[in-house]
This record gives sequence, C-alpha cells and structure tokens, in this order.
Amino acid sequence: MRDLGAGLRYLGQGQRWVLTRGRWFGFGLLPALITLVLYAAVLTALGFYADDIAAWATPFADDWGSVGRMLTRGAFAVMLWLAVLMLAVVTFAAVALLIGDPFYEKLSEKVEESEGGLPEGAVEQPLWRELWTSLTDSLYVLSRTLVFTVPLFALGFIPVAGQTVIPVLGFCVSGFFLALELTSVAMQRRGIPVRERLRMMRGRKALALGFGVPLALAFLVPLLAVPLMPGAVAGATLLVRDLTGTGTAADGDADAGAPGNRYGAQGSQAPPRPAAPHVQQPPPAQPGPYAQPGPYAQPPGGPYAQPPGGPYAQPPGPYPQQPPR
Repeated sequence: MRDLGAGLRYLGQGQRWVLTRGRWFGFGLLPALITLVLYAAVLTALGFYADDIAAWATPFADDWGSVGRMLTRGAFAVMLWLAVLMLAVVTFAAVALLIGDPFYEKLSEKVEESEGGLPEGAVEQPLWRELWTSLTDSLYVLSRTLVFTVPLFALGFIPVAGQTVIPVLGFCVSGFFLALELTSVAMQRRGIPVRERLRMMRGRKALALGFGVPLALAFLVPLLAVPLMPGAVAGATLLVRDLTGTGTAADGDADAGAPGNRYGAQGSQAPPRPAAPHVQQPPPAQPGPYAQPGPYAQPPGGPYAQPPGGPYAQPPGPYPQQPPR
C-alpha cells in the first residue's frame, strides 16, 4: 500500500512540477496533441468498420438466428473496440515519446536538475540512435502488452466476469505498461536496457500500478491525455529516481535506493548532507607515579622496597646540605 500511494504521489508531483513551470508545460503539449489527432482518427475509423470486422471474424454465426448473430457480433465489436482502446492507452505514451523525443528528453533533464542533478555517467546518444532505441523498446513493450491483452480479450466473452473482473485486470495491465513506457526517457539516460527496466518494475508492481492505473483511466477522457502528458513524463522521472536510488522516495521510505540496487551507485549530484559536528575527545590520561602496568603488577623490588638512601632520605634541594662536623 505504501508503494501504491507513492506512485500516485509521483504522478501528482509531476503534474505540479510542470504546472508551476508554464514554459515546460507548453513545451510538452505539441507532441501529445499530434498523437491525439492520429489516435482519434484510428479509433473513429474502427468505430465505423467494427461491424464489418465482426462479421468477417465470426463466419460461424451466419447460420444462427438473427438475435444470436446480432448479440455475438455486437459483443465482438464492443470487445474489439475496447481492446484497441486499451492498446491505444498504452501505446499513446510510446508514440508521443517517439514523436516528441527531443522535447521530453529535455523536460526530463530539467526535472532531474531541479531534484539534485543528473545521474553520474549519464548516457549521451545521437538523436537518431535515441529514436531507434525508443522505437525498438516500444515494440518490445507492445509485444509484452499483447501477451496479456489477447487472452483478456478472449476472456471478455465470459458472462459477468467478462464485464466486471476482466476490465479491471485490463486497466491494471495497461497502467503497468504505461508506467514502464513513460519511465523509458529517464531509464535510457542511465543506460538501463528495457528488459532490466521490466524486471525492476516487476519488483515494485505496486509503485508502477499506483502511477500508471490512474493515468490510464485519465487517458480515457477525451482530450485529457494532451495536458497530462508533460506532467506524466515529469512524474515518471521522479519515479525513476526513487526506483534507481538517485532520489528521495515520495513517502519518505528509508529503503528507497537502498544498497543492493545495482543502479543506486549512480547517485545524483545533490550536495552531501552536512557532517555531524566534531566532538572533542578528552586527552588520554597520563600515567601517574604509581600507575601499574597491570592489575597485579608490583613495583621493582617488591611491595616493601625502599627508595635509595632509606625512608628518610631527602631529595637534593636548591640549598645543598653541609656535611656533619
């Protein structure tokens, strides 16, 4: 539950970061707006042709009664549209990041600088190399998403569960992979490959779900994805700083970035904490005239040995003694 709340707070902190810096908020709007227009066109076309696709995909229903055929193909068309919508939610961020890679890269850098500095050993790549890496990573994430989306699509035909449990699982899957996609900008800066990113996110599923699921639900609202996209990139950058140990956890966890995280060694450039004031230690005691080297050690000559000259011998003073007459 703590990680779940931390993920949600990172999402809110990212939105607050861009809203208090209007220049960077506007900086990240254009790629998201272009992506929204493309996706709206695809989903609109799918809505017009969903019935034809359903008829093509269900030839076995041609000989059924009109009611059974209509219900089957209607359910197929709805499930198809919802499945494509879930994919659109996940891939929206990927396409927007691909279109606006230079914009979001710069935005993510500014977030890290405001939080203490870029990580040590940040990987610098040419623009074409960054675009190619983003494309291949996005295709990998999409393939992993389809592994879950296709079975969920089939399970959606189960009565009751297909209309209640399956959509919830679908949004959890969409939120997880959406968080994975949005963290790619800051992860690439650290040179972390996509398979390792997936392993890290699986290790803290609640953190990824707390960040990604509310964002996936918000992306369903028409036009809301555009203004949320810059803050989503900023929040994902803060999440990566927690995940790799280069920042402070949103919930104040002491174990964020704990030793054992192989990427925590690339710590931020934040100024170190002031050292504790130096405490003066008392000087060691000097051995006195009767200091013993051990608890039972005796002075030379035994415990009753007399000093030279007898017990009444006087030490030489400033006025020498006259010899007796």
